Amino acid sequence: MQSSYLSTLSAAVLCGAYTALRCVVAMLVVALVAAPVCGFANIPAQSQQRDSLPKPMKTSKTPEITVTAMRQAERQLEVPLAVTLVPKEEFMNSRGFGFDEALSLVPGVLVQSRTGNQDVRVMVRGFGARGAGERSNAGTSRGLRFYIDGIPETEPDGRTAFDLIDLTGASSVEVLRSNASALWGNAAGGVVSVSTVPLQDKPFVAGQFMLGSFGFQKHSVRAGTVTDATKIYVSLNNTMFDGWREQSRSLLTQCNAGAVTKLASGGNLGVFLTGASNNFQIPGPLNEPQFNENPRQAQNNPMIYNPTYVQRNERRFNRLGRIGFTLDQHLDDQNNISAMAFLGSKYLQRSERNTFRDFTRYHLGGNAIYRNTSRLLQTPVGEAKNQFLVGIDQQYQDGAIIFYNQVGGERGREIRDNKREGASNFGAFVQNELSLAERLSLVVGARYDNITYYYDSFINPKTNEQRSFERVTPKAGLTYHLAPTMTLYANVGGGVEVPAGNETDPPNVFGEDTVRSINSLLEPIRSTTYEVGIKQVVEFSEESVVQQLSYDAAAYWIDVINDIVPYRGGRFYFTAGRSRRIGAELGAQARLQGGVALWGMASYGDNRFLEYRIDSVFVNRALQGRFADYAGNRQPGIPELFATVRVRYTPVFAPMVYVEGELRHVGSYFADDVNTLRVPSYTVLDALVGVQHTVFERLKLHAFVRLNNVTDATYIGSVWINPDRPATLPPAYIEPGLARNIIGSVALEWQL
Repeated sequence: MQSSYLSTLSAAVLCGAYTALRCVVAMLVVALVAAPVCGFANIPAQSQQRDSLPKPMKTSKTPEITVTAMRQAERQLEVPLAVTLVPKEEFMNSRGFGFDEALSLVPGVLVQSRTGNQDVRVMVRGFGARGAGERSNAGTSRGLRFYIDGIPETEPDGRTAFDLIDLTGASSVEVLRSNASALWGNAAGGVVSVSTVPLQDKPFVAGQFMLGSFGFQKHSVRAGTVTDATKIYVSLNNTMFDGWREQSRSLLTQCNAGAVTKLASGGNLGVFLTGASNNFQIPGPLNEPQFNENPRQAQNNPMIYNPTYVQRNERRFNRLGRIGFTLDQHLDDQNNISAMAFLGSKYLQRSERNTFRDFTRYHLGGNAIYRNTSRLLQTPVGEAKNQFLVGIDQQYQDGAIIFYNQVGGERGREIRDNKREGASNFGAFVQNELSLAERLSLVVGARYDNITYYYDSFINPKTNEQRSFERVTPKAGLTYHLAPTMTLYANVGGGVEVPAGNETDPPNVFGEDTVRSINSLLEPIRSTTYEVGIKQVVEFSEESVVQQLSYDAAAYWIDVINDIVPYRGGRFYFTAGRSRRIGAELGAQARLQGGVALWGMASYGDNRFLEYRIDSVFVNRALQGRFADYAGNRQPGIPELFATVRVRYTPVFAPMVYVEGELRHVGSYFADDVNTLRVPSYTVLDALVGVQHTVFERLKLHAFVRLNNVTDATYIGSVWINPDRPATLPPAYIEPGLARNIIGSVALEWQL
């Protein structure tokens, strides 16, 4: 039974700077926000009509940005949520390796690289902060949902691996920063959606070669063709990185292919194929003396971990593939349906925690959405319109895990366990949006989610168990147009996040039933978000110093019940009673005269436990009957302040050349609930020079040289939350940030 089950699944495998920065941010805010606000204050009464704007503003060139945050294409200014669209131009001058490079300008979003490769820790307003630890799955994210071309990368339990996300072949990244569970379901503290469909409207072939420090190499090939009704494309890339730390080598190969076609019935059909092979080593965390002595070393102290990360050759080797289909069909002027279906297969190998594991999994699912748009009546201020949508989502993942002993970092012959792990995620949602004269819109909706885990052991059937988590999350949002390209919005919405699969493992601590397969200490995270914001996109006259400007400011209050907290390096998880997050965000960009462009973002948050009392027996049996109360402490892993400023200069006399500088600052935070391990703030400066030139009519050249961490700052890039505390040594929780490094890139694109 054991072998046949595994065989069936195997067959499914497809293959001083801080102060300076505050001054810069303050000047950016004043320069980029004061102008439109002052201009709006001077609008005369008659300019309240939607067909007029105050001089010297003009609307003829104002870009229309469309997003899908509401599960339908909609103007960004219409959405009563904080949402940012990152075009390819904003992350094309990077290695295209991790989300830290692509999302550095998105307010409220902090991405920390753990070893300088694809393994990152992604946080949106504090959601996702806990995803690091000895048992906390390197190479994955939690609390957030990720999509590629509308197909979920996030597994049913809320975890996301980044193996298939190819930023080199991406055309844009959309980030929904608001709590979005009422539409997107479990673990939707934020939603990151990547599009791989090329923007080119002509056939093309492109190649790119990159070379950099610490053995970094990347080779990429992209091609596409376009007919009257169909766009077909393929993207291949191979990335090699020796690693800047010991035991951190990585090798990543990715392939993406797709076809999008217009149907004779007026709909659109998409077919997407993606596959990857990702082999990366994990160096482990350092304690403070090790970090100060040599941040490039791996964790190789047997008094901290035995066997050490080097001795067990800690690594992950993931091979996976997926096929997905999307359909969007207009039935008539008022009715539309869309659907998505996908099937993926995974073969994963892991050497970790003195075991070697083989995973075979299949992942399938889909959704169906019906939309209706109707015109209701003509009011004195304009027409009233109603948009209604209802839909369902379903994901299912199942598979076997065989645990072997580990011999010198390799798989041994002894089978220690043979398990089945399955998870099902079903959701149904409804939403209605009423718009009045394209000036005021009200959105209400709700979603029901049911997430079920299945655990079966073929060696110890007594531990077989399943458990379901259910939740209904409502929401409401309001958008009001102060001007044609300026909106105020407010929303209130619920959120739900169930414990991830490995978080449900029972803790081997006193007071817990070790026969069980599921941690009885855990309940779903429930949250309520209150948010207000303002957005504006505006163009000024050609005589103005600022010629184009857009900004997005938001403030939020999030009440969270049952925050899931890792203990002992992620060996087990506990639920905190209540916490609160209060914050404000600003993102802005401007195009100035003389070839100067500015981008900036700043995020501030106060994140604290309000109620958090833990029985110390779960940490140490000798402490039975004693309690620790962390109410009022700051939540670990979440800095109060982080900000980024980017400046680009393109000389008028040489428009093919540009120079760019980016300054990133991350404030201090704690790595533990007790608030004794303070992580110091840091500031990093990057600089680059690039060339974009049309060599002749059909051949385009794009080349750049980028110097990262110009000052070679030594800093803590990421941390493990609530690490182990050895009796005689400081705790190991530090993942050092990437040292100074240089990268060069040459890309050619030939239009056929």
